[in-house]
Amino acid sequence: MFVLLRQHPFIAVTTLVVVLLLIWGFWPQPVMVEAASAKRAPMSVTIDEEGRTRVIDRYVVSAPVDGVACRVQQEVGDPVEQGELMLMIEPLESQVLDPRSRALAKARVAAAEAALRASREQARAAAADEEYASNELARQQPLIDQGLISREAFDRARTAASTAASARRSADFTVEVASYELEAARTALEYSAATESGAPAERVPVRSPITGRILKVQHECEGPVRTGEALFEVGDPSALEVEVDVLSSDAVRIKPGMQVLFDRWGGEHTLQGVVRNVEPVGFTKTSALGVEEQRVLVISDFVSPQEQWQRLGDGYRVEARFILWQGDDVLQVPASSLFRHGDGWALFVIDDGRAMRRNVEVGQRNGLSAQILDGVGEAEEVILHPSDKVDDGVRVHRR
Repeated sequence: MFVLLRQHPFIAVTTLVVVLLLIWGFWPQPVMVEAASAKRAPMSVTIDEEGRTRVIDRYVVSAPVDGVACRVQQEVGDPVEQGELMLMIEPLESQVLDPRSRALAKARVAAAEAALRASREQARAAAADEEYASNELARQQPLIDQGLISREAFDRARTAASTAASARRSADFTVEVASYELEAARTALEYSAATESGAPAERVPVRSPITGRILKVQHECEGPVRTGEALFEVGDPSALEVEVDVLSSDAVRIKPGMQVLFDRWGGEHTLQGVVRNVEPVGFTKTSALGVEEQRVLVISDFVSPQEQWQRLGDGYRVEARFILWQGDDVLQVPASSLFRHGDGWALFVIDDGRAMRRNVEVGQRNGLSAQILDGVGEAEEVILHPSDKVDDGVRVHRR
């Protein structure tokens, strides 16, 4: 060896370097890992969802009658007082008469005039019959007193006089009916959308039911409306609630009276609230990924002072955090350090440069952190996202 070293020093040195490199290459290297320390800190378990504000009591002002609504002068956000006049509804215009309809209307007028003349003639005939029957009864009155005629003949005369009087009164009523029918026929002919009567139209006022602000204007321009058609939505923006649709599996964990926090609503402070109601009826909603989900509405009230959220309005977006559990001094580790081992949970702790597997008892989890009840002490380093290369006793090096 020494002879070779003296005769071929370059080859000997090269061989030695190669051997050393092979030894170094195959020598077990520590696994590079990411680590974090177990620490005590406040921890909370929450359900986070998007929600929106809404006015607690909204009133839909509808048209009480068919007609033509005047142009609305108010705009969304304008204040209104209870009983304040919002708009007027005028009656609908009469129907336009085409040539055929006008000819029919004229014919009805002519028929009504003829019926009136006929009823008047019948009334005159009835009056003549009544006069004759009355005179006949007057002639027979002294005869019955003298006993010259029978009682039966006198009763027939008196009955005839009474019948004639009733017939005359009926004929007079027929004349009145014919007069009204003639007036109705003339009205249908004279009053149409093409003519102006000049008489003032009756108007129906529409007033605000409460003191608040206009939230929506359904019918802004002048035009016809039907009975029950929505015209306005009125409400009090100072009385707001928050509706949040959550998964039905999360809704069963939310109870009335539970604390809720509202973030990212546009203000600097986190608003506080309390759950008032969890609706017992769910609905199907398609998520952004196209998955159908069963969701439930949760209604919450603000607890923070009104000065902090008074700039919120109806339909504003908020992010709600329902607090299911919280603790002020909780020993916790990142949730990414845990993995399943047997029937429980385990993690790797860095001890003297080596990964040591520990079985741990886990309490509450919020997706980012997990509460440790037993198995790890405070300030111990745990490995995050352990790979397949990490095993019990393997040398590791913190990245």
